[in-house]
Amino acid sequence: MTKRADQREIPALFNVFENDFLIGAAVNPMTLQSQKEFINTHFTSLTSENNMKFENLQPEEGRFTFEQADELMAFAKQNGKTVRGHTLVWHNQTPQWVFQNKNGGRADRQLVLDRMKEHIDTVVGRYKGQIQSWDVVNEAVTDSGASRLRESNWQAIIGDDFMEKAFEYAHLADRDAELFYNDYNESDPEKREKIYTTVKDLLEKDVPIHGIGLQAHWSLHHPTLDHIRAAIERYASLGLKLHITEMDVSVFAFDDKRTDLTAMTAKMTQQQMERYHQFFECFREYSDVISSVTFWGVADNYTWLDDFPVQGRKNWPLLFDQDLQPKESFWKLVNR
Repeated sequence: MTKRADQREIPALFNVFENDFLIGAAVNPMTLQSQKEFINTHFTSLTSENNMKFENLQPEEGRFTFEQADELMAFAKQNGKTVRGHTLVWHNQTPQWVFQNKNGGRADRQLVLDRMKEHIDTVVGRYKGQIQSWDVVNEAVTDSGASRLRESNWQAIIGDDFMEKAFEYAHLADRDAELFYNDYNESDPEKREKIYTTVKDLLEKDVPIHGIGLQAHWSLHHPTLDHIRAAIERYASLGLKLHITEMDVSVFAFDDKRTDLTAMTAKMTQQQMERYHQFFECFREYSDVISSVTFWGVADNYTWLDDFPVQGRKNWPLLFDQDLQPKESFWKLVNR
């Protein structure tokens, strides 16, 4: 426990919820170095923000670059942290060579399957027994429309069973790891049903899948608490574990393009505090199925939302401010 400028004791965030679920954060080489003590104090679970994604681990065929992922693993081992692996199969941040033959044309199904298996064997095998859970397939479901699966090179070349193969390969590489399907807009009713049906189909085929990751990239305005509850209950009905995997609460609605703010307004501060409190009360209510809550970042000094969806705009979506001090949202959770 540390103290802030006004001498109030600052409890470790993970201690606040130690009887409910793990509290994690996405980290990168910069934050892992500059905020090492802070991360160690407040979080019990770590996710690599980008450095375990395909393009960063195998930028060229057969050339694996594990240095930064290994640094995270070493930190986790030294400090007794759990690690979530993120991510093995995704339509983004996968190098084009995976889908090309030796002549630069489109690879066939078997070649892409072989490359998928080789990548998963090597990556999951390297960290076998060290990584508790993996986001095996990420964001494979469409947001809207008649199609259930997103168009991607994985789907186009291998076919709709690319997800089955990814989970099978991951399970063979580490039979003790928990394997998750991970997605955003997971609380939207239309997409919720697509995710539910997709995972249900996998289970009916005896595919080794153990959980669903709800990314929880939410805002002051969306989604509704009723939609979140409905999604949790719908997914939990499959008998799987649930993780909140990439949580942040944007102060801007997705279609809000303003760039004039240099700090949160008082209204935003109040709304964010109320939203975080509602979300975590909901998580605690379902702590029998939610075993981990991970923030997509450590503090407001660095967040991917500074550039998305409005390039260069500052956002303040986390529980700690730009000086690593607790925000009102933090204190509301502590003093629940």
